[in-house]
Amino acid sequence: MADFLEITRPDDAHVHLRDGAALGCTAAFSAAQFARALVMPNLLPPVTGVAEALAYRGRILEALGPEPEFEPLMALYLTDETRPAEVRRVAETPGVLAFKLYPKGATTHSQAGVTRLAALAPTLEAMQEHGVPLCIHGEATDPGLDVFDREKIFVAETLAPLLEEFPGLRVVLEHITTREAAQFVGAARAGVAATITPQHLLLNRNDLFAGGLRPHHYCLPLLKRAVHQRELQRVAISGNPRFFLGSDSAPHSAAAKESACGCAGCFCAPVAIELYAEVFDALDALDKLEGFASHFAAEFYGLPRNTSRVRLERKTWRVPETIELSPTEESVPLWAGRELSWKLA
Repeated sequence: MADFLEITRPDDAHVHLRDGAALGCTAAFSAAQFARALVMPNLLPPVTGVAEALAYRGRILEALGPEPEFEPLMALYLTDETRPAEVRRVAETPGVLAFKLYPKGATTHSQAGVTRLAALAPTLEAMQEHGVPLCIHGEATDPGLDVFDREKIFVAETLAPLLEEFPGLRVVLEHITTREAAQFVGAARAGVAATITPQHLLLNRNDLFAGGLRPHHYCLPLLKRAVHQRELQRVAISGNPRFFLGSDSAPHSAAAKESACGCAGCFCAPVAIELYAEVFDALDALDKLEGFASHFAAEFYGLPRNTSRVRLERKTWRVPETIELSPTEESVPLWAGRELSWKLA
C-alpha cells in the first residue's frame, strides 16, 4: 500500500467562488487545490457578458494577491437575451471558455435562467460554429415532477433532442447524479462530456437524513439512490475521458444553510482532491485519479496539461467543523468533523 500519490496538478471544471467579502477565502481554497478552475457565473446580478466576466476574473486575481499560481477560467450565464454576437466575443477572448445553461428556477440564482431553449437556436448555432461549449445544469423544472426524476427527464426530453438538432455543439452535462445521465453521456456522440462532484460519489440520499435532516448535504441536483451513486463511481474510475472532475463547490454561510429555507450547495473546495482520493482509493482505482482530475477536462476544453505536480500523502486527519468564509461568516465544509485518509502535501 503506497504512502503517497503524485499526480499532475488537477483542474476543477466547475466551481462557485461567489463574490465580495467571501471571495478571498473561496478563491484561496481553490487555488491551493487546483491549477485552473472554470468559474460559474450565477452571481447577483449574473455574469452575462464578456466584459462582466473579465471584470469578475480581475476581482478573483486581485483577491489572490500577486503572482497567484491559479488561473480562473470564466463561463457566461446563458439567458433568453443572449445573442450570437456574444458567442463570437467568447470565442475571441482568452480565459472565457463557455456558456452555462440554467433552466429558470432549477437551482441557486437561476432566476434569470432560460425559459425556452428553442428560442435560442441562433445562439446555439453560433456556439456550434465557433466551438464554444455549453455547460448545462440538467434538470427539468416542471413543479409537478418528482424532484428525484428531474435530471432523468431533462436528459430524455431536452438534452437528447438538443444534441440531435445541433450535432456539432460541444456539451458538458454538469454534476451528474443518475445512472441514466451517466449511461447517456457514455454512449453519446463525440463532443459530449460530464462532470462529477465528490458529494455525489461519496453520498446518496440516505445521507440527507442520517441522524436527522443534514442541511450541509443538501445540493442541487439532489443526492440520489445508492444505485445511482454506484454508477457514478463506476464511470468516474473507468478511465473514460468523457467524465472528469467538477467539484461544484458552492459555499454558503452556516446560517444560510441551516435556515428555514436552506441554500443548496456543498462547500467542498477546502478538501476536494482529498475527497476524490478517498473515493478512488476505496474503489482500488488510485491509478485512474490523475486522468479524471488532471487530464480529461483539459483535453475537452483544448487546454494544455498542467506541468506542475502535487503530492497526496496517506495520512489520517480530521476535517475542520467550520471554516471562516468572511470576517463575519463561517461555513461548514463537506465532511466536516470526519476523518480522511489522504492529505494534500
